[in-house]
Amino acid sequence: MRSLKLFAFLLIALAMLVVPAPSQAQIAVGVSIRIGPPVLPVYAQPVCPAPGYIWTPGYWAYGPDGYFWVPGTWVMAPAVGLLWTPGYWGFAGGVYVWNAGYWGPHVGFYGGINYGFGYGGVGFVGGAWQGGVFSYNRAVTNVNVTVVHNTYNQTVINNTTTVNNVSYNGGTGGTTAQPTAAEQAAAKEQHIQPTTEQVQHQQAASTNRAQLASVNHGQPTVAASAKPGVFSGNGVVAAKAAANPNRPSANTMSGNKPGSNGASTVSSSANRSDRPPSAMTKTAATSKTTSSPTNSTTSAKPAQNSSSANKPNSNGSHSSNGSNSSNRPPAAQHGSAPQPHPSNKAERPPEHSKP
Repeated sequence: MRSLKLFAFLLIALAMLVVPAPSQAQIAVGVSIRIGPPVLPVYAQPVCPAPGYIWTPGYWAYGPDGYFWVPGTWVMAPAVGLLWTPGYWGFAGGVYVWNAGYWGPHVGFYGGINYGFGYGGVGFVGGAWQGGVFSYNRAVTNVNVTVVHNTYNQTVINNTTTVNNVSYNGGTGGTTAQPTAAEQAAAKEQHIQPTTEQVQHQQAASTNRAQLASVNHGQPTVAASAKPGVFSGNGVVAAKAAANPNRPSANTMSGNKPGSNGASTVSSSANRSDRPPSAMTKTAATSKTTSSPTNSTTSAKPAQNSSSANKPNSNGSHSSNGSNSSNRPPAAQHGSAPQPHPSNKAERPPEHSKP
């Protein structure tokens, strides 16, 4: 009898040895690497496919063959009122550790990384929830107003944060941002893990050798896509070639733009920057980022005052005319728990003219 038990135990142990362990690409938390990720590639944002989708920026993940690029993509929010906090690489204890992103009622700390498209290093200004419907800020997100009717145009200039393509926090050349009080509070809120579509999107990128940094040299052919898991066809955007891969475009405040019809800005506020424009101020962010000694930076300067709202300035972006802007959404409703996501057939506010 004892021999039978011993034999059964050995069989179980042998089965555990032959079962393949999950690859590093499938592990979102706890990955630690001694070599930092490449700089963020520069790319244009695909147009938002439909109402209710929220932009999730691209990032460098790590697998058995090294770093690979997970394309930025539009993702349907899992519930009303939830916003995406991007993941980021942080240097600690001599290694680079991946901190996974999550959904929550407020945007938390993501390393001070300037991912663009409303994620300028602190908070998110690409849109806001209003009465159960997500409204998009056309100044930093690429939306087609004939398809998405809940939009506004609000540009907030950041004149303190250094603009660069650094992709990690801490260590040599990394950003030096620390969590603000608001971001620390957001970290304690109830969070929802990445959706199934997001997980499958990363897994698809991990099996595509063209996404490996060792193959694309930091300029992936699929830098962004309109929907998760889509790596070809309409809505797929390649990284832009640059004379210096460590340097963003000199004429933009952010290396990543929403598209040819939109102007990208780095936005910040001393208050919660994931609130709608009516709840924000023009005060500069208190959190700063610094660039690598080898990375050239471009400091953003505030636009000159103008008497007319939404008047294009010299670099193609739009300047806000303060609190009298008629295309701002109503004040945000805070404090309510997330509700099940409604259908895309949301109530439409009065249509705005195209930007």
